[in-house]
Amino acid sequence: MRALLIGCGLLATIAAPALAGVKEGVDAWLAGDYPKAVGEWRIPAQNGDADAQFNMGQAYKLGRGVAADQAIAMDWYRKAAMANHEQAQAVLGLTLFQSGQRDEAMTWLKKAADHGEPRAQYVVGTAYFNGDSLPKDWARAYALMTRAKAAGVGAASTSLAQMDLLIPENQRQAGLSLAREMERTEKLSMVDTGTGSSPLTMRSSVAPHVASNTPAPIGQVNVPPSQPSAPPPAILAPAPATKPPAVVAPAVKPAPVRSQPVITPAPGGSWRIQLGAFSSEAAAKAAWARISGSAASIKSLSPSYVTAGTFTRLQAGPLASHATADQACATVKAGGSACFPVAP
Repeated sequence: MRALLIGCGLLATIAAPALAGVKEGVDAWLAGDYPKAVGEWRIPAQNGDADAQFNMGQAYKLGRGVAADQAIAMDWYRKAAMANHEQAQAVLGLTLFQSGQRDEAMTWLKKAADHGEPRAQYVVGTAYFNGDSLPKDWARAYALMTRAKAAGVGAASTSLAQMDLLIPENQRQAGLSLAREMERTEKLSMVDTGTGSSPLTMRSSVAPHVASNTPAPIGQVNVPPSQPSAPPPAILAPAPATKPPAVVAPAVKPAPVRSQPVITPAPGGSWRIQLGAFSSEAAAKAAWARISGSAASIKSLSPSYVTAGTFTRLQAGPLASHATADQACATVKAGGSACFPVAP
């Protein structure tokens, strides 16, 4: 056991019984014995085991084996994040971001993104694109969004589609080159830390769970929030992994029906759809003429041209509900154009 721990690059000072306790906690959680799982994790967590700390955060967040307490959960996440636990850094950063604490959130999200955490890459990529909370860097933004899309973050596809319209070709190529470099670095990191082969590495002890809404994008690139998954995330037993934890993509919208219904404006409605961000109002108006021509069902909507920094967002409405906005977007996407609902 001692030789295996050293071979996996784990600290030699971590006692084997502590590791066993973390694993036994995972086994108990899988069996539905949440109080026992928490009991197995508590001592290792108090002694500084980052995996146990992260698992304690999950237990308090979900209210399993202990009374739900978000403040205590955040405290455990923070301890694990300070010990370079990638999932804890991502969950902590995303939670802080959603609560409006962007500066501290970005500190943790950058660390998680550097380790290859896809949700963090999505948010940090958006920040780099807009120059909000981070200096504007379109090549790096494109690289991070490319990695997030490759990992299954569905909202990243919409962002990349808009970036393709706005980022010059040479910067997109630089971004693709950087994305390949990031992929190589992530794979090497897995080998160096043993996360790709060690059965004692507990990085996936408990699947990360954050609030159902993906952090709202910052400024010009608007991406729809992730759809909430049905059940709470399951505990995953420690298993070999060759890539970052899987990310649940937003639920797929129903395919548009062939007979496109006419989308009727709702006076006083507060929902809209967004059809892109353009370098000028003239370009946005030209896009409206093209899109409304190919998606006749939205012709009755009123276009609006919203200035956001150096860009003009093309939106249309008003619509009565999220469902109506989804229906409108389905007809637009059927014509080959990007579209997503804009909440009130």
